[in-house]
Amino acid sequence: MCLICDRIKMIKDGENPYFVKELKTGYVVIGDHQHFKGYTLFLFKRHETELFHLDKQERALFMHEMSIVAEAVSKAFNAQKMNYELLGNGDGHLHWHLFPRQTRDLGEYGENGNGPVWWYPKDKFYADSARPTAEELNSLRAALLKQLT
Repeated sequence: MCLICDRIKMIKDGENPYFVKELKTGYVVIGDHQHFKGYTLFLFKRHETELFHLDKQERALFMHEMSIVAEAVSKAFNAQKMNYELLGNGDGHLHWHLFPRQTRDLGEYGENGNGPVWWYPKDKFYADSARPTAEELNSLRAALLKQLT
């Protein structure tokens, strides 16, 4: 089973606390881990694995909505730069990783601390201490939802 399909089912069942907003092509959710404050995902509504599997119109709308979400993330979390990633090696379901970045937010990691987010050690990126508390999660969701509406 697909982890993202499971998360979408939780959204539809009203059981996903990370859910922010539904758009025409996908669901906006706050990332489970918040080393990069405001880290957000945009999940395509159905299980597809490649952008080229979508027809031209649907692909264009998905890309357009992703850019709307990215702008909202940038504004909500005062990003100095946005990073966009659509990988799919771990979870084949189409989904965007949207990272609001700040100068030197990697600290001592990477050249000058300004490299890609994946330079940050995985054990720290996915540490329990990087999970938002319920109060922090509500604050993140509210800030992003304000920018999306």
